[in-house]
Amino acid sequence: MAGEKQKAKDAAAELSKLIAEVLIRERVIPRFVDSYVVENGRHALQVHASLYRDLLGLLQREALLALTVRALEIVCDEPHAEGKRKPRPMLRRDATAFRRKFLAALARQQGWTAGDALDFQRDLQMYEELLARAESTRRNRKPFEAANHPFVDRCAFLLDSSFMEKARLAASRALTGIEELAATITKQVYSEGVRA
Repeated sequence: MAGEKQKAKDAAAELSKLIAEVLIRERVIPRFVDSYVVENGRHALQVHASLYRDLLGLLQREALLALTVRALEIVCDEPHAEGKRKPRPMLRRDATAFRRKFLAALARQQGWTAGDALDFQRDLQMYEELLARAESTRRNRKPFEAANHPFVDRCAFLLDSSFMEKARLAASRALTGIEELAATITKQVYSEGVRA
């Protein structure tokens, strides 16, 4: 029993560590903003260094939220095979415990205060609620359509509210990359033999 709890703690801590590291190492947000600036000729977004850094910081937080939502969805809600058993989702109490451990590890790694951690959890909950509502109307979108996702709307507003539709399309492409990154990271954590 103690071994299983340690594995769950290890999986949650490892996943939160990888998410934070990969988001920075892969330069997801700087590449997203830079490509948007070049594609749309919006060079004014990069003129003031301090404003540009603030923008990157805000968008980085939104990307961390989107990455966290997708990673938790993969780990807790999608079916996983354990040994020879039929694949099934994580039990609700295990998912709750994993989520708590994951968020605590993420807060420690990011060096957040209690208020910062609560703000992140509140935004995470908002993301999950909005996605749950949108799931009932989910359909395959065309390549020229923006995703119906809080990351897309919030990033578009922060990035370039005067060209909202172009910003939404760019944020939608970034979201696709973030969700692929989440799948890769969770697969990596679980292929190393760490199971929650």
